[in-house]
Amino acid sequence: MKHVVSFYLFTKLERPANVQAELQRNLAAQGVVGTVLLANEGINATLAHGVRKTLEECVGFIEELLANLQLNAKYSTADADNEVFYRLKIKVRDEIIQFGRSLQSSDEVGNHVNASEWNQLLQDPDVLMLDIRNDYEIAIGSFPGAIPIGTTRFSEFGAHAQQVMQEQGLSKVAMYCTGGIRCEKASHALLELGAEAVYQLDGGILRYLETVEGACNKWQGECFVFDQRVTLDKNLAQGRFDQCHACRRPISDEDKRSEYYVKSVSCPYCIDETTARQKEQFSERAKQAALAEARGERHVGTPQV
Repeated sequence: MKHVVSFYLFTKLERPANVQAELQRNLAAQGVVGTVLLANEGINATLAHGVRKTLEECVGFIEELLANLQLNAKYSTADADNEVFYRLKIKVRDEIIQFGRSLQSSDEVGNHVNASEWNQLLQDPDVLMLDIRNDYEIAIGSFPGAIPIGTTRFSEFGAHAQQVMQEQGLSKVAMYCTGGIRCEKASHALLELGAEAVYQLDGGILRYLETVEGACNKWQGECFVFDQRVTLDKNLAQGRFDQCHACRRPISDEDKRSEYYVKSVSCPYCIDETTARQKEQFSERAKQAALAEARGERHVGTPQV
């Protein structure tokens, strides 16, 4: 079994490049893989290792590096044969989650609610339940009654949010995403648009699944994640979906039985989105990757998650 930890923190980083160097030295020495995004607005990371204690120690190191600020770390697992990530990538960006603007410490955000409070909001007819994830994520799992924001990427949120609020005729909004980070920026945007009240699921779907069991768990389906596991089930274990290497969408066993599915080349969702030339390129990439794997190597064209 592999272990995975995800966390984010909006805090002012004066010198993210210095933090990058420290993290590269420490995490690489521990054999940790994953992705860390740094910006002046904070940190956003998902890391993987075969031993959970190693990840816990890494989280502790990062908390010390950030002046003992506490990270809201969320743990999950992957199958033993799943690498989760191929390598460690630590990057300095303009934003830790792309939205088109940074989040400042003075910016007002939504009210964070725990899982129990969230279940109460699910039953409130006066609250608009909003799933702010992308359409391909929502397709495989959601909370009952949630309205999809209707985006294919998070940066589209602002253009869709006001329209959804007007269509639903509600000014109180409860929103959720995978780990909570998108809700930080989205809730601020909704408040700027004039929402009366905004609630956000603290820690996102991952924290909810970690803390709620049995009949009290209202989540339906699986949860998409941005690594090689593709999805997680209610127990935060690796799910049953695969991924189309052409369009990166999650695909089920039924999807793979479609006449439009060709491994690494196309699926029912992207068959009409790529040209014949692109499909040829995908096919050639798959052949080269298979040859490299047979030699015990990784092909340079393999997606570097």
